[in-house]
Amino acid sequence: MAVPARKTSKNAKRSRRGGQGGINTPTIHQNENGVYVRNHHVAADGTYKGKQVIAPK
Repeated sequence: MAVPARKTSKNAKRSRRGGQGGINTPTIHQNENGVYVRNHHVAADGTYKGKQVIAPK
């Protein structure tokens, strides 16, 4: 059986798990029309990077 010879210390365990942090919330900002939009997404008014790409709802 694969059994560790020594107990893993708290420091070793925490340093190994250092990159497993929480998930960040997506960045949301207002575009030039004042509509909130996520990065790399089409806004609710149908604009993307200042250009009308789909018909507004």
